[in-house]
Amino acid sequence: MFLLLSRYLKPLDEVERWLPEHRAFLDRHYAAGEFLVSGPLEPRTGGAIVTFPMTRARAEAILAEDPFVREGVSAYQLVELRPTKRHAVLDAVFAD
Repeated sequence: MFLLLSRYLKPLDEVERWLPEHRAFLDRHYAAGEFLVSGPLEPRTGGAIVTFPMTRARAEAILAEDPFVREGVSAYQLVELRPTKRHAVLDAVFAD
């Protein structure tokens, strides 16, 4: 699974311009069962997405579809996360 950390490269008014398309992008990947949680950082300098377990190649392919990336509004850092402990509510996420 990955923590996808976004850093805005352009002013917030430019971020806001692409926000509807970015939210549609998020919705598609939630519906596909690929995203677990997402949201803006505070202060609002970027955002974060936590994925369900997937390969790095898949995470990179997903980010290539993000309108924020396409329009140069944001750049992502991919941080691989290998959870060793979790709350029981997440057991279904890691079920084999």
